[in-house]
Amino acid sequence: MKGNRMSRMMSVMVLISLAATHFSGQFDLLHPSFLWIAAFSSIMAFQATFTGFCPAGAIMGGSKKAACCSK
Repeated sequence: MKGNRMSRMMSVMVLISLAATHFSGQFDLLHPSFLWIAAFSSIMAFQATFTGFCPAGAIMGGSKKAACCSK
């Protein structure tokens, strides 16, 4: 997954929408909520496009290298 531009774009768009929601006053991200799940998953997807390491792959046991989308 290293260098996957579509995943990078998707994760950036999710983070932008969360920031817009917070700064427009529709929702306060400083309080615990389900929106933190979206923020955490998009940050992990964004870093996986640079490093090739996917923490979800390590947790779920998908591969020994914990690489996303590996076959």
